[in-house]
Amino acid sequence: MLDLYSKIQEACQTLRARWKGHPRVGIILGTGLGGLVEDIQAEAAFPYGEIPHFPHSTAPSHAGRLVCGQLAGKTVMAMEGRFHFYEGYSLQQITLPVRVMKAMGCEILIVSNACGGMNPQWAKGDIMIIEDHINLLGDNPLIGPNDDRLGPRFPDMCHPYDPELIRLTQRVALEEKIVCQKGVFVAVPGPNLETRAEYRFLRGAGADVVGMSTVPEVIVGVHAGLRNLGLSVITDQCLPDALEPATLEDIIATANAAEKKLRVLVRRVVEELP
Repeated sequence: MLDLYSKIQEACQTLRARWKGHPRVGIILGTGLGGLVEDIQAEAAFPYGEIPHFPHSTAPSHAGRLVCGQLAGKTVMAMEGRFHFYEGYSLQQITLPVRVMKAMGCEILIVSNACGGMNPQWAKGDIMIIEDHINLLGDNPLIGPNDDRLGPRFPDMCHPYDPELIRLTQRVALEEKIVCQKGVFVAVPGPNLETRAEYRFLRGAGADVVGMSTVPEVIVGVHAGLRNLGLSVITDQCLPDALEPATLEDIIATANAAEKKLRVLVRRVVEELP
């Protein structure tokens, strides 16, 4: 069996054979947020099945393509759909695309997701900049032998989300008159949504929103030396004393409605990167 480093190199060889770009920014698009790829001047697009060692996305609304090209004057790689722990993949498989983005030349990782909002002061459809996170997946993508070519054995997590990118995003949101909160994201395995007792527990632990993704990719982003920016769209209210059933259709509809704001935000942030 190939080691992780060899898998990364094989994937990169396939991409470079059809695309000669030198990306600076990697983007991972979550549930209902894939429309950002329409803003990218695509130079190449790779279905995940054509990239060695990439899993196949089975989540609804995830297209399953890697789109490479230009966004706001910068060369980018964008995942149109991601992988999740609840699909049965290991965290090492889920985060392989982040490793490939780094190996292709990316310096910055922008990750988006749909999430449940537990902060009672925020509304459905709000965007939250992730300032910090809590990993309750019960696993970590860095467990196992460490390859020093990919990153250090014990990466520091003092600032998993880049403070300068957070400040830039806040300024852009203010200029574009987009409501943009800032808070803590907690990752859980899923695929079921949480009980009222679990929402109370997660809120008591210090989380503002809850989701089933993002944290593994950011952990690997830190390990690889990438600067990370995380953006969550609050698609349902998770207030235990006023909890109502949530449906996938409603979640996707809310994410789609917020997508225009997210597209503006990401495009402007990428444009203003120094």
